[in-house]
Amino acid sequence: MEATHILKEEHEVIERVIAALESAVQKLQAGQDLPPTFFLETAQFVRGFADGCHHKKEEDVLFPAMVAYGMAVEGGPIGVMLAEHEQGRRAIRAMVAAAERWAKGDPAARAEVVRHALKYTALLRQHIEKENHILFPLAEDILPMETQARLVERFERLEHEETGEGIHEKYLALAERLCTGVGLSGHIHS
Repeated sequence: MEATHILKEEHEVIERVIAALESAVQKLQAGQDLPPTFFLETAQFVRGFADGCHHKKEEDVLFPAMVAYGMAVEGGPIGVMLAEHEQGRRAIRAMVAAAERWAKGDPAARAEVVRHALKYTALLRQHIEKENHILFPLAEDILPMETQARLVERFERLEHEETGEGIHEKYLALAERLCTGVGLSGHIHS
């Protein structure tokens, strides 16, 4: 299996959570009640899975391998992806701060949660599109198969040794719970 295939499968999970987040925002905008904890749990998923597992594989394994085979960081797609990862982190931090204020009784923070959630979902949708259709095909073109096999091994080591045994499954279960919580059906797998 190619390393990029693993990352694309993880994108599918992330996209399901993005859909759940968008659905939650729509519910709030329609005047339905939804607890701020939904947004805090979504941030927990983003920080643990999207950032802690998925982006770590890209930033610590895939991108350096691409650089080793001649891909520039500055002025190229890797630099753009890294900048967007940081934009996503900022949007999630802002969403969490607003959700925490909302949970403590500040009703005005609810609108901030919506704004930051929408900013994050828009960013991630176009980010995933660029990775799936521009960056990953470039990686597949420049990385020899034996290098890709080593990347898969490093992904597995990173996931089991650095992030912890069973952590992937924990976040898949959280993603499933988030989707079910807003009425999205379909099983999450990766």
